[in-house]
Amino acid sequence: EVQLVESGGGLVQPGGSLRLSCAASGFTFSTAAMSWVRQAPGKALDWVSTISSDGSRTYYAASVKGRFTISRDNAKNTLYLQLNSLKTEDTAMYKCKQGQSYGQGTQVTVSS
Repeated sequence: EVQLVESGGGLVQPGGSLRLSCAASGFTFSTAAMSWVRQAPGKALDWVSTISSDGSRTYYAASVKGRFTISRDNAKNTLYLQLNSLKTEDTAMYKCKQGQSYGQGTQVTVSS
């Protein structure tokens, strides 16, 4: 059974930073592309970023490119998302995704 457990969210001021983590289990992490998605209140789920299984290729939504960095540690079965230069519009529940499986999410709130 695929399990994805996110952590690292919180309340941060505009311009601040956070690092999200996603601990994965129940599948062969090192062979799986992984993604981050987010959902703001009352809005649809939005794709944020994807990383290839070996970490050599990364892809970003235009709204976060240059501010967010996706990475992974295959030895630790963990996916990361570094969020820098945060904006109020980045406020959302952030979830990691593998195939059609999602974690429960971690809340990021950007507010002064």
